Amino acid sequence: MAHRQHQISTPDATQTRRIASRLPASLMASVASGLLLGACSWIPGSHLVGISETAAPAGGSIGTVVADEPQAALVGHDVLARGGNAADAATATALALGVTLPSRASYGGGGACLISRPGEAAQSISFLPRPGTSKGADRPAGTPASFRGLYLMQLHYGTVEFNDLIAPALNLASTGITVSRALATDLAAVHTALLADESARTIFGRGEASTLAAGDSLAQPRLAGFLERIRVAGVGDLYNGALADVYVTAAQKAGGGLNDDDMRQTLPVQTDALTTHQGGMTASFLAPPADGGLGAAIRYTTGASAQGAVAAWRASGNTTLAAAQAALDSGRSGSGSLPSLPASTSFVVTDHSGMAVACALSENNLFGTGRIAGSTGVVLSASPARTPQPLLSAAILRDQRNLRAVIAASGQNEAADAVGNAARAAAHDTPIPHEGAGRINAIVCHGDDSCRGVTDPRAAGLAAGTTNDSAH
Repeated sequence: MAHRQHQISTPDATQTRRIASRLPASLMASVASGLLLGACSWIPGSHLVGISETAAPAGGSIGTVVADEPQAALVGHDVLARGGNAADAATATALALGVTLPSRASYGGGGACLISRPGEAAQSISFLPRPGTSKGADRPAGTPASFRGLYLMQLHYGTVEFNDLIAPALNLASTGITVSRALATDLAAVHTALLADESARTIFGRGEASTLAAGDSLAQPRLAGFLERIRVAGVGDLYNGALADVYVTAAQKAGGGLNDDDMRQTLPVQTDALTTHQGGMTASFLAPPADGGLGAAIRYTTGASAQGAVAAWRASGNTTLAAAQAALDSGRSGSGSLPSLPASTSFVVTDHSGMAVACALSENNLFGTGRIAGSTGVVLSASPARTPQPLLSAAILRDQRNLRAVIAASGQNEAADAVGNAARAAAHDTPIPHEGAGRINAIVCHGDDSCRGVTDPRAAGLAAGTTNDSAH
C-alpha cells in the first residue's frame, strides 16, 4: 500500500501477527473455508477503538459529515476530529453505513463519489455492481463493488491506511449497533419478503413475524468476520483471492449466480466530473456511468426536469463523459420518463483544508436480493440486469475563492431533481428546499471555514460538525 501521512489506528506488529494467527489457515486454500469466516468474528474489538490522535487543525472547523444514518455520520466525524481528511472520513462513513444501513449501503452493492480539492478539477468515481453471469440463478445478484471503489478513492486522496478505516465498521458489527429510525423504516417496508430468507431472518428478525425496531440492538458477528478478513488479507482478496471464492460460493447457494470472473471484472471507473460555469460559480457533478449527475446538472443550468434528461440520455445509448459534457454544454434537456428506480442513500463530507466529497450508494433494490451471502453476513445486491440503474446524484459548488456547497441525495426517481434544485438554491444563497420525494444531505459554506450541515427535516439523518476553537 502507498505510504500514508497519518495512521488513525494501527495495531503493532505483535497484534497484527496475533490477529492473523486467529484466522483459519484453510481460509487461504479452499472454498469450504467460508464456513469458518464466522469464527473470525470473536476477535476482540478493543484494539480497534484505541485511535491515536494525529495532527488535527489548531483552530477553526475540522469539517462536517452529513448522512442519512447518525451512527455512520459520527464515525466519519471522528476520523476528521483525529486528523483524517475528507476522503478518509468519506471512506469510513461508507464502510460504517455497510453495518448501520445494510438496507441501502451493503457491501454487496456499490455507488459513486464526487471528490473536489481546491485548485484541482473535480473527479467522479463510479463503482457499480456487475450482473452475475452464471446461469440458473433464481434470485440474480450483482457483484460487490463498494470495496474497490472506496479503496481507489482513499488511495488517491486519503492520508491514512485503508485498514484503519475498516476498524470502526468492524467494531460496530462486532459489538453491535442501535437500530436507527432509517434502518427500522426500511426493515418495516420489506419485512415479509426479508423474513422469508432464513439467514436474513436470523440477522434482522425479531421473532418469527417481525423485524427489528428502532432502538433495538443489532450485532453482526459474521459481517465482523468478513471485515476482519479484508482488514488482514486486503481488498484484493475479495476479488481475486480466497475470499472471492467464499463469496461466490455463498452467492450461488443463495441463488445469486455470481462467478469468479464476475468478481475479477468488478472495477471502479474514475473520470473528470461534469462541470459547468455560471456567474463566477463552478459546479461539478457526478459523471456517467452515474448519470444522475447529468440530470442534476441540467436541472441546475436550465431548470428542466432531471428525470426527463436522464431518460433521454439512457435512450440515446451514449455512455461517455464527452457525450454527457456535450449534452450539458448544449443545454439540451430532453424528455421522457423513467421506471420506478431503486432505493439509495447519500452522504457528504468536508474538511478543514477545503476538500469535499459527496457520495451516493445503492444495492439496486431495498435490501438487494433480500438474501445473505452465507457466512460473510453480506446482503447481496440485486442484479443490474434485472433492475433499472439507480439515480446516483451529487454536486459540489465553488466560487473563485471558496467552497460553497456539497450536495447529495436519495429519493429514487427524484434524487437528481433534488440535487439540481439544492445547487440552484446554494448558488443564489437561498435556503435548501426540501420538497417531493428527494432527500437532500448538504453542507453549505460561506467561506471555507464557515460551513453548516443540512439534513432533510423529514428524515432521520445527522449533520455532525464541530470546531477545535471555542471562539467559533
